[in-house]
Order: sequence, then structure tokens, then C-alpha cells
Amino acid sequence: MPKVGILMGSDSDLPIMKKASDTLEELGIDYEMTIISAHRMPDIFVDYASHAQDRGVKVIIAGAGGAAHLPGMCAALFDLPVIGIPIHTKSVGGVDSLYSIVQMPSGIPVATVAIDGSTNAALLAAEMLAISDDELHQKLKDYRQKMKDGVIKKGEKLNKLGAKAYIEEM
Repeated sequence: MPKVGILMGSDSDLPIMKKASDTLEELGIDYEMTIISAHRMPDIFVDYASHAQDRGVKVIIAGAGGAAHLPGMCAALFDLPVIGIPIHTKSVGGVDSLYSIVQMPSGIPVATVAIDGSTNAALLAAEMLAISDDELHQKLKDYRQKMKDGVIKKGEKLNKLGAKAYIEEM
């Protein structure tokens, strides 16, 4: 059973949203992913969000651009955590999406990450799930250690090669 639902309003969002699914896979978290529109298919959307918990979903990650209603509408129908990912837009660079998602009315919260921040959305979902899952909590600790080790390795390489040679190898 999926623990995380990943939603997007358009297949143009898939390259961004795939980073969330990749991160969840790395952590061994089951998920489901779909394209769904709160505006173009409200009946199907309402059914999805209203019954997600019945399928085992504990957290929904919803990416949306422009008016970005998808995360807020999920939060209105799904009473567990919803994480919104504002998607970059050509017209305003995603700031419109960001404002739309973070300005939810009192009582219907949506956690919001950076524009196109799907990796962080997946990590936040994992942290929420890890509250009651010690094995997942350890995987998150290992993930952070792996990041730390990678940065240390890059620093050592820079110190060894110098900036010019380092950049040439990039």
C-alpha cells in the first residue's frame, strides 16, 4: 500500500515531480503517482483525495503551477499532511504558485517547499512518516550522512586540485 500520494496537474510537471519519487524510492517508501486536475476533473479529484487514506496514503505531495489550487484542495479533503510544491512558471517564475500555496486559510494547512523543491517535499514526507517508524528514521540519518560525506569529499578534492583544475573536471 502506498504511504505517499504524489499528484501533479499536468505531465509538464513530471520532470520536477520525478525527483520526489526518486527520493522516496531511495528511502524505500511506497508511493503512488498520478496526474489529476482539481479544475478539469473535479469529480475524479474529489474521489481521489477523499479516499486516499483508505488506500494507505499518509501524506500527499502535490505539485502545482500558476494558481496552484491542487495542494490546497487536497488539504481541504484529506485530513492528513499535504505538502505543496510550487512549480516554476514562465510568466512569474513560480512566485504565483508559491504565494497561492502558502496563503491557505487558517485551519487548512499546506506545508510548502521551495519552487520546484520536490526532493525536499519527499524528505519532509519521509520525516513525517519516520515519527512512528524507527527503521525509516535510520534511513533518513544515513541519507544525511551520505550528503555530508559527499560534501567533505568535494572539499578534499578542491583542496587537492585547486579551483581551476576542479572546475575543469566538472
